[in-house]
Amino acid sequence: MPSEVQEIHVFPVHGEPGRDLREALLELDGLVGDRRKKAPVQVVAGEDVRADTRANLVVSLPSAVLAESIGGVLAVGEVELDVTGAPSSCPGVYAAVRRPGTVRVGDLVTFSREPA
Repeated sequence: MPSEVQEIHVFPVHGEPGRDLREALLELDGLVGDRRKKAPVQVVAGEDVRADTRANLVVSLPSAVLAESIGGVLAVGEVELDVTGAPSSCPGVYAAVRRPGTVRVGDLVTFSREPA
């Protein structure tokens, strides 16, 4: 079964609830409407979502695959993300934007170890 984007979230104001989106423009410094954080994008596996999860993208990749993606590339629809590391206190991975574009709920998500 292909992996896909399940949810998209932006968190404009620190400490306040985020907004759920069906699609969002992803620029080099992160999603439009999101406040800037430690990394442009945080991606989390759907199986790891908790009530306090504040990730930008929730994907259907297994959490083990997502954890193994550090150092690789995630293709999310037309967007490419360089997976740069893992947060110290929550699930998921951080990513830098290699190729900006629009992400949508339902977009296919693929992982590549080789730089694109």
